[in-house]
Amino acid sequence: MIAADPQPSAKTKPQHVVVIGGGLAGLSSACVLAARGHRVTLCDKNDWVGGKAAVHRTNGYRFDMGPTILTLPSVLRRVFAEAGKDMDDYVKIVPLDPQWRCFFEGTSQAGTSENTVLDLVADVDTMKKHLREFTGNDTSSAGYERFIEVSKQLHGVSDRFFFWRSIGGLADTMEVGGAFSAAVLKDVMSLRMGRSVASVVRSHVPEHRVSQMMDHFTQYVGSSPYASPAVLCGIAHMQTEEGIWYPIGGTRAVPEALAKLAGELGVEIRTGTDILKIETAAGGVTGVTTAGGETLACDAVVSNCDAVRTYRELLGGTPQSNAFEKKNKYEAACSGVVLYLGLNRRYEQLLHHNFVFSKDPEVEFDWIYRKGQPAPDPTAYVCAPAVSEPGVAPEGCESLYVLVHTPYLRPGHDWKAMLPGYRDVILDKLERTAGLEGIRDAIVTEDSLTPEGIHNRYRVLNGAIYGLASHGKFLGAFKPGNRRKDLRGLYLAGGAAHPGPGMPMVLMSGWIAADVLDQDARDGKLPGKLAGQLDERRSKPTTTEGVAAG
Repeated sequence: MIAADPQPSAKTKPQHVVVIGGGLAGLSSACVLAARGHRVTLCDKNDWVGGKAAVHRTNGYRFDMGPTILTLPSVLRRVFAEAGKDMDDYVKIVPLDPQWRCFFEGTSQAGTSENTVLDLVADVDTMKKHLREFTGNDTSSAGYERFIEVSKQLHGVSDRFFFWRSIGGLADTMEVGGAFSAAVLKDVMSLRMGRSVASVVRSHVPEHRVSQMMDHFTQYVGSSPYASPAVLCGIAHMQTEEGIWYPIGGTRAVPEALAKLAGELGVEIRTGTDILKIETAAGGVTGVTTAGGETLACDAVVSNCDAVRTYRELLGGTPQSNAFEKKNKYEAACSGVVLYLGLNRRYEQLLHHNFVFSKDPEVEFDWIYRKGQPAPDPTAYVCAPAVSEPGVAPEGCESLYVLVHTPYLRPGHDWKAMLPGYRDVILDKLERTAGLEGIRDAIVTEDSLTPEGIHNRYRVLNGAIYGLASHGKFLGAFKPGNRRKDLRGLYLAGGAAHPGPGMPMVLMSGWIAADVLDQDARDGKLPGKLAGQLDERRSKPTTTEGVAAG
């Protein structure tokens, strides 16, 4: 990933910045801002920081509760580099290759009645060999190589026009590109605007199973590949180029490392502090009000809350909120059901990351995104972390994490009533397609998280895991920009802001929000009246542990 060099902060007028929400994006923003000399107060309604990257411990089993796949570690390194620190001194990460194991059920579309298994590996030549052996011909292997070349090109365009800067729409990318030129035209044409991820994938690899695997490069954004813009195919090259990594201690180790860095930089972290309102006056931010009635005056706010809910709830009743709602066409991304299963055994056929695929992806996505109901035959993501870190479970056991995408919360969804039946659907799928026979008898401990729990726990839009959907074959990749043009001193960060969801993207989102805020401070666009003396900053004790889902 290409990142701009940090801007010198010697002439920056220090600001007092309140960061609302201590998710990965909020922590990233707080660290970058503090490293550049600003006074930062980070508030989170939960008793820990890290947002969805929480941890659940029970009876000797440890589970990451939210994200489990770390890609593009260069983005995380960039955040630590802002403070002149080496990420490796804070968190240890190890590469995983094969990156995924894919389990397919025998179908007529697959051309076989037998269940099959395919491993995704980073090296393209090795993957071509796997595909040749898997399909019995060169069509898919040659098509995969061409697809990765297209993905590489799209990745390059994203680096030049999309990443590391505040983008809220197509016009913002043109500002980055500068004067219209043949080179800019070539980049615009390469975006394949008007085409979906699924159509581009299948134009290169029509084979049913392989194309389904390739669709899932884009599942980090929680959207249907049949409705998402082709530019998201660039994710494939990002993943194969930098790899998939596992932080020792689980992905929970990432927010813990960032919280440690934030403390060293003097960030005041206030857990158990729910922000109910962003205060405004004369077209700018003036402070925030907590659920306890306390008002914290500040020069600027970085909201790591959902973008829609920031405007709808934290700015409710303001002209900015009313204007945003009138133009609001954003749709929530999908939600999900997560099962945290402590097993008394391991299944040797599992790798660290696994996908247990549905028979027909088009039917599956139609259920989730058009009908708004759980798919009868879902794809399940299965994480078996004891493969890489045996200490996550008692000896010989496994802390199995199972995620199935579901619609975001719709009227009439009652997951307390729906969960028992859908749990059986999921477990039957794991037994039937991945061979996890006897899984019910192997369960020692069990907890779950449903769309209702996600909605209440993380204050996201309609229980969405991935912020806002990336649907729309032309402009679906665009999210609300980080620098808000309608309210001075307001900046957005997180999965529902540019550049979107997924661990590296939300970390980048936090960096961008901090960077443009710092630019505005240097340009004299922010008041800087409330920063106080930098040596008076203090950090309160920080809770970094997540807690079990209720």
